[in-house]
Amino acid sequence: MTILLFTLILLAGAFLAGLLGSLTGLGGGVVIIPLLTLGFHVDIRYAIGTALIASIATSSGSASAYVKEGITNIRLGMFLEIATTTGAVVGALIAVFIPTNVVAVIFGCVLIFSALMSFRKKPEAVSDEDVSKLARDLKLNGTYPSGGEMVSYKVRHVPGGYFMMTFAGVMSGLLGIGSGALKVLAMDNIMRIPFKVSTTTSNFMIGVTAAASAVVYLQRGYVSPGLCMPVVLGVLLGAFGGSRLLVKVNTKWLRIVFGVVITFLALQMIYNGINGKL
Repeated sequence: MTILLFTLILLAGAFLAGLLGSLTGLGGGVVIIPLLTLGFHVDIRYAIGTALIASIATSSGSASAYVKEGITNIRLGMFLEIATTTGAVVGALIAVFIPTNVVAVIFGCVLIFSALMSFRKKPEAVSDEDVSKLARDLKLNGTYPSGGEMVSYKVRHVPGGYFMMTFAGVMSGLLGIGSGALKVLAMDNIMRIPFKVSTTTSNFMIGVTAAASAVVYLQRGYVSPGLCMPVVLGVLLGAFGGSRLLVKVNTKWLRIVFGVVITFLALQMIYNGINGKL
């Protein structure tokens, strides 16, 4: 296979990853890493380094739009970034010393969890009950636009959410994916934030988290420009296309199909990891 053909196939695969990741909310990394490791037999550490660089690019592009719309809770995001970046650096440092087959098995398990989380019901119920003194002191409570008016909400269980975000950061640094499922779980189920706010704030944080762990991979030499260039370009174009299609496409069936594909890829990663093929 020539370098040109390899680059074109990678560009097409990255475009598809960005498109599906944008439409389902799972992010492009969940497709990019299996594509590189299973399809092109790239070392999983190089695949993770590439996915992290792609995450920085896509998060930077889409997060700005959500911030402009006033949905993202910037103060909450900045506070939780302390947890995710700390965890991401720890995860990236651990990943360098863990055997690649073990990383592949963990990646597969997290992938299955992410696919299951994408099917769960996403309520927009807002808690306006001021129960967290810490959230009040840190001024984490906020508002977001909905139906032409501003809806207020209160953040709850701040320590529990912070701990879960640290774990999400470790997984992000270890596996090279945004760990969006864990972040949304922390903000939705623990901190009781409206789904729109949790997803947009999570997206705002992903780039910073990825940047923290990408530095470790870069220093270790696991970031390849030849892989990153077509992947970043493809994922960006795919994410842009996905955001346009999102308002027109019924994502319910797409989530089911994508969830089945992701589960299959996850099982392949686990199988190859156990057999030492990665």
